[in-house]
Amino acid sequence: MHFKAKFLATAALSLVISTAAQAQSASDVVATVNGTDITLGEMIITRAQLPQQYQSLPNDVLFTGILDQLIQQQLLADQLEVEPARVAIALTNEARSLRAGEVITAITDGAVTDETLQAAYDERFAGAEPATEYNAAHILVETEEEAVAVKARVDGGADFAETAREVSTGPSGPNGGDLGWFGAGMMVAPFEEAVLALEVGDVSGPVETQFGWHIVKLNETRAQALPTLDDVREELTGQLQSSAIESRLTELQDAAEITMPDEGAFDPEVLINLDLLKVE
Repeated sequence: MHFKAKFLATAALSLVISTAAQAQSASDVVATVNGTDITLGEMIITRAQLPQQYQSLPNDVLFTGILDQLIQQQLLADQLEVEPARVAIALTNEARSLRAGEVITAITDGAVTDETLQAAYDERFAGAEPATEYNAAHILVETEEEAVAVKARVDGGADFAETAREVSTGPSGPNGGDLGWFGAGMMVAPFEEAVLALEVGDVSGPVETQFGWHIVKLNETRAQALPTLDDVREELTGQLQSSAIESRLTELQDAAEITMPDEGAFDPEVLINLDLLKVE
């Protein structure tokens, strides 16, 4: 065949294959078992529901494995002559759950936009004052008497960091007692109260906590920057979605006719009575 003819034939074949791939739909029949069709959509759903450890397998391996699985399931399902009540009940529950999930997805998708995120961010942080962060060091000892002696040494001119390295029993001792930066609520209450009472450069008197006795030095303070929208985007997204779902459920419940059982009509222990599923 002439080169140009071969090229055109190859191109035409590629076009046919590409067109066929594009034309595939969820209703396409992949296999038939005793007259029951297995569709491409059923395979796609099965693929999406696989445990995470199987998700990374090559698609050609998954295609064969999933098709084999569905064929085997259909062969076994065909052997069921009488369908137990529990199967129909489970299918009802599954259908209800799937339909509810679709509605939830629609609600949550509509709840989060650039505008709603910005409004939620502004509502939370409009007028908010930056929190204060503290940089402090401490010397931890076991008794009040030791703490009083440490305080006297520091007041007498001893270097705080050197004294901490020498006598502090806490893990920060080798680092001169340095605790780094922390905000409100990050330290135990007596320690935090002592820090808040200090001016920068001041050294506290003995402070007792469950860890022992502390002498605290406030090194520095700074204003903690407010988080940006990107910092809290995930949190705000979750809040907007939850709020939208709760709001919609309230609307639906208010508009619905819901009949509830009388108190005591059912013993809660009945939920574990699987024998009830055998009698319908």
